This record gives sequence, C-alpha cells and structure tokens, in this order.
Amino acid sequence: MTFSLGIVGAGQFAGQFAKLFHAHPGVGDVFATDLLAERAEQLVADEGLAGTYPSYEAMLESEAIDAVAIFTQRWTHGPLVVQALKAGKHVYSAVPMAITQDEIAEIIDVVRETGLTYMMGETSHYNPATVYARDQIADGAFGRLFYAEGDYVHDMDLGFYEAYQYSGGENWKATASYPPLLYPTHSVGGVLGAWQTHAVSVSAVGVRDERGDGVFDKDVSQFGNDFSNATALFEVAGGGTFRTNEFRRVGYPSHIRESRFRFFGTDGSFEQLATYSLWQDKKGVTDVSEYLQPKPTLSPDDPSLQHIAPALRDAFTSGSAPVHDRARLPREFDHLKNGHEGSHHFLVDDFVTAVNTRTLPSVNAWVAARYTLPGIIAHESALQGGVRLEIPDFGDAPEV
Repeated sequence: MTFSLGIVGAGQFAGQFAKLFHAHPGVGDVFATDLLAERAEQLVADEGLAGTYPSYEAMLESEAIDAVAIFTQRWTHGPLVVQALKAGKHVYSAVPMAITQDEIAEIIDVVRETGLTYMMGETSHYNPATVYARDQIADGAFGRLFYAEGDYVHDMDLGFYEAYQYSGGENWKATASYPPLLYPTHSVGGVLGAWQTHAVSVSAVGVRDERGDGVFDKDVSQFGNDFSNATALFEVAGGGTFRTNEFRRVGYPSHIRESRFRFFGTDGSFEQLATYSLWQDKKGVTDVSEYLQPKPTLSPDDPSLQHIAPALRDAFTSGSAPVHDRARLPREFDHLKNGHEGSHHFLVDDFVTAVNTRTLPSVNAWVAARYTLPGIIAHESALQGGVRLEIPDFGDAPEV
C-alpha cells in the first residue's frame, strides 16, 4: 500500500526529506510546489520526483495527491496545515506546529473531525539523548523523575544569517527576529519526548538583543520582537519541573551539538554537554558518550550541500547513534543520508507508517501541542516580565 505526497516549500530543508519520502516503499509519486517555481523544478530534477504543481492550492485540489509535507516558513504552518486537512490530505509538518493557541486548537479540531493523519516532524523526539532517557525511564532507572533541562543553543552567526537570507529575501531581517520561545520544540520536545508528562505553568525571562544590526530590532521585526535569548521554567503535571533555554546569541559550538538535555531522578541522573554524555547514580558515573554519538553518513563537503551554510551542514550529515534501533526502518534507508542526530529516517518512517496503517504517529497533533504551546505561553510570560502563567492542555490523543 502506498500514497502520493506533495512537498510544500522546496528550500534547503525540504530536499533532505524529499529524498527519504521518495525512497520509502510506502510512498508512491512525490511532487513539489514552491512560491518560487524554479526551486520546485530544481528539487524535482535533483531527486527524480514526479513533477511540480503551480501552487499550493492546485496541489490541494488535485486528486493525485493524498498527503502533503510542509516545509515553509515557520509562522505559516498553522493555516497551511488546516487548509490541507480540510482538503482531505494527510499532513506532515515541519516545526513548529503553529504560533498561536488558536491555531493549535483548530488543527486538533480538524484532525479529530476528519480522522486524517497529522504529524509534526520534531527531530528531538529521536535525539539520542531523548531516546536514551526514554529507555531509562521505561526501565525505572531514574526512580522518580522530578527535574529536567532542555537547551536549544544555536548562535545566529553559525549559519542562521545565511538561512534567513535564503528564505526571507530582501526582507530577511524582519523574519530573522523570530521569537526564540515560539520555536520551542527542539528543547521542550526533547524533554517531554522522554518524560511522559506535560507542562501546566511557566515563568519565563527574555534577554533583549544588543547587537544593533537590525536583527531582533522591534522597529524592524515582523513580530515586534527584540528577545534573542530566553529561559523558561515549567511546572509539570504530577509534580516536578523542567527548564529550557532558547539562545540565539551564545558562545557555544552548535555545529557539534545544538540540542542538549539533562534529567534528574531520585535514583539516577543523566547529563549532556557538547562533547560528552554521562549516566550517574549513587554508586558512580558511567560515560555513555559513544552510545549516543551519531556516525556521519555524508561528508560536509558533499556537493549536495553546497547551497547550505557550512555551519549548518552537520545537521544534514549525522547518521544514527548506537542507541537508535534501526530494525523497524526500511532497508532502502540503510545507505541514505540522515540528519539532526539520526532523527530524519525515523520521522519519515513514522509518518508513512501512520498513514498506511491508520494509526497515530509518534508526534501526533496532541503530542505536538504539548511540545509547542508551552513555548507560546512562555513567550507571553517573558513579555510580561516573567509572570507565572497557566498552560492549557488539549489532553491525550484519542484511541484509534
């Protein structure tokens, strides 16, 4: 059983996933569309896809398309997802899910009404540290988990200027000021992807930017934002807390590891920095760095990456780590490039399997809401000087 797929947005990120969807035995024809037609045409030529559509609307109207994978600007996802679901298409969406609580609520409502598959492609769900912590929690090794940390630390100088210039055109500075806490899923998702709970309240603080180059400038920003760094402390259901950092001005080697995590329980703890990872309990310390280290699947100098800033290429070259169980993946993926610490292969397979078996994917709409909404509320807290705010919850996904 296969289904046809339309790639929406043919930018730097989309090409990596188009290759995987095209190779998956559960997917048939793959098409592409982009506001810049030449980018869609180039993607089709590069990956041998079935063809292009002149617009998103034309793609949604087509009976030849069963599902779409959305890789557009991050603030556009909510409305585009709803539009596709209402057109009868299954949806894979890049992060974040949406940028307002109302957009998230509408996606959940339409998924419930239509019964269609929705999945958010959060890479941290399969980050080696998250996979390891998830396994340790399942084994009871932490005892009672009561605190965790998730950091997404990526300096603008390390590839983000080029990425925003590529996607934003002449007005790129207006969009490069995107509020860090509205892109929370790499930090929040890595914590909650292991710890089976959800955030119920938050207090957050933003740090106003002082670079003075027009990025994170309220007078320039499309979002009225001047926070380049932000920290949020969350309370979770069942007792406990976790803290996240979203940093865009930071002296840190994000090309080595941009997302990192820590978990603390009554019997054991896990801590991760840029180059090592440790399991600790009351008896001592075990270095698990090698177990969590992805093996490269592609050289950063590969010609296929020439249009991507050098500081961003590591995100597209990392393969699986020993902690990843690849047994469930299609053999067609065995020699294909991976990315974001080995997550790409698993995310694509999760979506394809969910559509073809009509089961819930890993990061379904209800999970995606728990990864996304805490950051939206945290940003509001930061705008109010750190006032503690409650975080609504849409509940668990219904039984399928």
